[in-house]
Amino acid sequence: MTKSGVLQHDVGEQIDSYLLIKSATKAVASNGKPFMTLIFQDKSGEIEAKLWDATDLDEQNYRPETIVKVIGDIQSYRGKLQLRLRQLRLATKEDGVRLEDFLETAPITTDEMMSKITQYIFEMKNPNIQRITRHLVKKHQQAFLEYPAATKNHHEFVSGLAYHVVSMLDLAKAIATLYPSLDKDLLYGGIILHDLGKVTELSGPISTTYTMEGTLLGHITIMVNEIGKAAEELDIHGEEVVILQHIVLSHHGKAEWGSPKAPLIKEAEIIHYIDNLDAKMNMLDRVIERVKPGEFTERVFALENRSFYKPTFHK
Repeated sequence: MTKSGVLQHDVGEQIDSYLLIKSATKAVASNGKPFMTLIFQDKSGEIEAKLWDATDLDEQNYRPETIVKVIGDIQSYRGKLQLRLRQLRLATKEDGVRLEDFLETAPITTDEMMSKITQYIFEMKNPNIQRITRHLVKKHQQAFLEYPAATKNHHEFVSGLAYHVVSMLDLAKAIATLYPSLDKDLLYGGIILHDLGKVTELSGPISTTYTMEGTLLGHITIMVNEIGKAAEELDIHGEEVVILQHIVLSHHGKAEWGSPKAPLIKEAEIIHYIDNLDAKMNMLDRVIERVKPGEFTERVFALENRSFYKPTFHK
């Protein structure tokens, strides 16, 4: 393959490459014939394809986390890139490809991220916030450093959760210098814990789906319970426990966005904005990176289905 990834190809170009199946769903077309919707991925991102007249054998073969050899054409469908399949087969040992060759990962190492998170915890002055945060990070450290922040839309890559948290912490530090009335301990603790429930909500770093607990409870409820349990184990009974729980409960901002409570504490309000800002910047950076200057991006569903323009003077 002459280009580095499937999403570096232009509409009309043919690809002949290996890809990883991220998800596979079987359905029936209006003509009564079965087909499969396959989401392929490599380090550049993901792309959808339809496998028409899919058989039971196809369904058995083409499962998530399976590497395949693909020949097809890049097309545009409703403003998004799509892959029209010409040939598809399972990869073999002789092909010499590995799972990690196809996984998008955070741009910095897990060691760097853990070092930064540890430093932010060290800087906390409030012992109750510090102890609860340290306890829960230590408890979930391996998954925290490996999991994505979501199944789609933002930071949906290996180590995306920790990268999202580190980016938010750096933002919070900068904002706190402008607004010194903010409690940095609450900002740092709230940011580190706000999405930590995703290590239970999501299935893992590869072909990520929602777990049973994730579907029935969600990461917000999971982490509110975890904070309560940690406080009990550490024999902490201060107001900080409820405040940290409130920050987790309110970080989505509104009930219709998934938060049982709206932010009612200054730091909770700021964390909601920081969370939203970092998620949106990640979405925009990744979608704009895939187009040339002077072009519009594909539509971004999570950003009101808008298509963004890349100015010609952008490098």
